Amino acid sequence: MYGAETLIPYVKEPQKKPQPKIIVDSHEASTASKIVTGLAERGAQVETRPLSKGDYVLSDLCAVERKTVKDFVYTLTRRHLFDQVFGMRDLYPTTIVLLEGYLPIIYKFTRINPSAVWGAMFALAKQGIALVHTSSWKETVDFLYTASKQEQIVEKRILAVHTAKKTDTLADSQLYFVASLPRIGRERAMTILKAYQTPLNALINVEGWTRDVHGLGPMISRKVSKVLNTPFTEPEKSESRNYSRNEW
Repeated sequence: MYGAETLIPYVKEPQKKPQPKIIVDSHEASTASKIVTGLAERGAQVETRPLSKGDYVLSDLCAVERKTVKDFVYTLTRRHLFDQVFGMRDLYPTTIVLLEGYLPIIYKFTRINPSAVWGAMFALAKQGIALVHTSSWKETVDFLYTASKQEQIVEKRILAVHTAKKTDTLADSQLYFVASLPRIGRERAMTILKAYQTPLNALINVEGWTRDVHGLGPMISRKVSKVLNTPFTEPEKSESRNYSRNEW
């Protein structure tokens, strides 16, 4: 080699992997700074802002309400929990309650019977609210980071904060309806409606989505077509459960 020649121009830098973005409620960020810092250290982009519902928004369809075990019990005594969570579900179909801390501590409380805590968990589960338990803030960071990657990187969902019910306007109702189809989401629903104008026209022409809608492959149109054209069979009560669109 001569002079200042090096191999640096010929060495390819490793491509950076895409990272999710998580929106954190301002109050939550001030009381759970370790979680915010931990998410940033994992590579997530963290944005802090006041949220009307939920502590963490992971996509346009998914949000998380975090509570320590003590907070969870306290909200039961004040009857705040169900109002919070059901109001959150109105905005985000995938609503998760993340319960952080040492769960057996519920047997130490004197003001509330442990059976009331288990009963509250069961009531939430019956209403389709997912409960996730983490033992520490570090596990909470791991869960939030992994879940946000699943929503945004794997499922290709956009990140959006909702401050009013999705069905407040006709356009919101149309978007919400189409977005609920398997593997669609809000961004793809917008593209589909721009191509077909009405949800009904989109459903009638589902076989042509691959041709008419940019970014939609045959696998997605086949899954939606299967949902639309398969006769409904009522499941046995013992088999009945809340189905997630992500299972298709």
